Amino acid sequence: MQLIDTKESQNYLDIAKSLAEEFAQTAVARDAKGGTPKYERDRLRESNLLKLIIPKEYGGLGESWITVLQITREFAKVDSSIAHVFSYHHLGVVIPHIFGSDEQKQRYYSETIRNNWFWCNALNPLDKRNILTPENNYFRLNGVKSFCSGSQDSDILPITAIHQETGELIILVIPTPRSGVTVNHDWDNMGQRQTDSGSVTFENVLVYPEEILGVRNKPSKPFTTIRACLTQLNLANIYLGIAQGAFEAAKTYTLTNTKPWLTSGVESATKDPYILEHYGKMWTDLQTAKCLVEQAGELLQAAWEEEWSLTAAQRGECALLIATAKVVASRVGLDITNQIFEVMGARATNTKYGFDRYWRNLRTFTLHDPVDYKIRDIGNWALNNELPEPNFYS
Repeated sequence: MQLIDTKESQNYLDIAKSLAEEFAQTAVARDAKGGTPKYERDRLRESNLLKLIIPKEYGGLGESWITVLQITREFAKVDSSIAHVFSYHHLGVVIPHIFGSDEQKQRYYSETIRNNWFWCNALNPLDKRNILTPENNYFRLNGVKSFCSGSQDSDILPITAIHQETGELIILVIPTPRSGVTVNHDWDNMGQRQTDSGSVTFENVLVYPEEILGVRNKPSKPFTTIRACLTQLNLANIYLGIAQGAFEAAKTYTLTNTKPWLTSGVESATKDPYILEHYGKMWTDLQTAKCLVEQAGELLQAAWEEEWSLTAAQRGECALLIATAKVVASRVGLDITNQIFEVMGARATNTKYGFDRYWRNLRTFTLHDPVDYKIRDIGNWALNNELPEPNFYS
């Protein structure tokens, strides 16, 4: 296991909490406005937190995924859009590590540190409109990619594209400002409104051979599928963070604003038996989700440290616990972000509070992929003792 300096980790967590307090001041207004959180992204650049997962040998901070996910959760409590773009940066920066050569891994880690790059996500393997065509000693990229989270104000685009001649799904990395790349302003969804998760258009974009990382068709080793585990647990942490944030916001409102119901027989809403019951249930559910998410984080870190020695069984056990954590975090989160209005009352629906954003953000993000398929995998294990097979999607 990686030796973790708990003092350093706590310092980074403290920095994140301070930033979260700052972001919370404008979260409601920015959610209503949508668009790119440029100031907040620059604050992340200045914070050094974009270097968390990069190993120290390349100039990074050498932190664990446990720390990265804890910080992601802190941001999600106040602003899940910031948590989204922050965490997807880390999911992006390890792509050359997982899919590329040792030289590409070293190059992109080192260049990220040198240039303070902010990575985004344009992989979306379900969108196969991107075509990569060989041309002399290089390639040309044409097409469109949807759900490109964090694309606005990003420096680097990890992309998947279909090789025109072989039909293989290729992973490549190019600079966002390259000629022919157009990041479209077409993200206008009810939640995660500042994630810039719209589309990117590629018109005859030059791609060099050294920017081609590899093929993403059939897994060669379990470690090549670890990013799916990282993504799934990242989602679970954001879901949990949103739920925790909603709970804390409701608690503050109940303590300061909620009135007791006229037939409750109590003078304070904090003594209303039904309000207390709701808080008891929400608290219990949150502890269950938190426990599962954190257990999954420890197993994921252990799997990451195995790297190319990771076995299919180890990967399967990790994916199973992550799926369980994600299912619970999703259900608990959707329940709590709806239930908070029961303990706050009608006045809490005023748009100035923005309490609805917790549900809107969570409902939008939980549709990333159907939770039913995670439940199916869990059921297959519970009944047939069959672990999920390593794959690139879950």
